[in-house]
Amino acid sequence: MPTERINVFTVGFTKKTAGQFFEKLRAAGVKRVVDVRLNKVSQLAGFSKRDDLKYFLKEILDVEYVEAPLLAPSRPMFDAYKKGNGSWDAYEHDFLGLMAERHIEDKIDPLLLSGGCLLCSEDTPHHCHRRLVVDYLQKRWGNLSIQHIV
Repeated sequence: MPTERINVFTVGFTKKTAGQFFEKLRAAGVKRVVDVRLNKVSQLAGFSKRDDLKYFLKEILDVEYVEAPLLAPSRPMFDAYKKGNGSWDAYEHDFLGLMAERHIEDKIDPLLLSGGCLLCSEDTPHHCHRRLVVDYLQKRWGNLSIQHIV
């Protein structure tokens, strides 16, 4: 694990227009978007559907798009929280356990996150797994500089 600081961002696409979303990424200096969503092709995703987003990022910002399914929750876990009205505390506990079980700190290349921005749907990071991912990695690696783009 490199010891130099790794600047990593997180962002959610909801409650943002496409213009707001892309300008926020531009202003932050994001180099790549790391998609950590479980569902990347929903009609509800609007401009952020996987193939559209990959195209827009390249054409508008010359930014790379990468999928990171290892950093997404499992379908049963996600459904229990979102569709089953589960508690945030239970979801957080389960997701942290899943990341530990997956050993993401050993399987994710830190260079992927350097200048990268974890993308999910929630408009703020407070109740979103993207925050849990960077907090988890910060505890294991200790060299992340985290900025949540809202």
